[in-house]
Amino acid sequence: MPSDKTHREVKKPQITIRYLAEYMNASDRTRRTILRGCKYQPIARVVQHDEAKGVVSRFVRDYENNDFLLSEADRIRNKLADSDFERDVNDHNADYITRFATISDRLHIPEADRLAPGRAIVASLGGTKLNIVLQFKLRRLTKTNKIRVGGGMLRYAKGKPLPAAVGEWQSAILFGVLGLPGTITDEAAEAEQRLCLTIDAQSGHIYPAPTNSVSRFKNSEAACATIADAWDQIEPPSGAVI
Repeated sequence: MPSDKTHREVKKPQITIRYLAEYMNASDRTRRTILRGCKYQPIARVVQHDEAKGVVSRFVRDYENNDFLLSEADRIRNKLADSDFERDVNDHNADYITRFATISDRLHIPEADRLAPGRAIVASLGGTKLNIVLQFKLRRLTKTNKIRVGGGMLRYAKGKPLPAAVGEWQSAILFGVLGLPGTITDEAAEAEQRLCLTIDAQSGHIYPAPTNSVSRFKNSEAACATIADAWDQIEPPSGAVI
């Protein structure tokens, strides 16, 4: 028998880096909306861009022209779909890749080795679980043979550029998390601000971690502590069935 539930409740405080960046740049009212969405997640299927992100990740690491992107967009758009929802997902992912192909020549990623993203990064900030998914890692050697690392994250909203402030917050948080003990597996490596990137796949703008990333990260940690304290008091959306 089908369930009448509309949302699933996340019992313990958690947030993705995407939503934490938006939270840090939001009004109090929008912050409440963000947290409500993190705690009470819709059961209804939502269009995701996972396949498109995987294609763009491979392009950034391995390809020099747009032929790969355009062929993958065509492949995804023409895949067989078992439902209208699957067709919608395929079309949205193909649109994402096609858009990225139009802005790919504007990307100026710092000179570094471009590596596979690896597993998602999970950190605990102020009692709140923070999830980070990279699309690729960056690694370089300095002139004195020191290892510097970072990574790239993609953001995309069709027809809507990412606000610069949100991109900067997201990169600053990544830089801070990479500086936490145990986050970087190579103990000789250190995070570098200019290698911690948020890429707007709509506009082609790249936002590296800004010079005040350390203070921003401390503010993010404080915000996460506030989120953890408030989590139990967050009410579900109007009309939600839990």
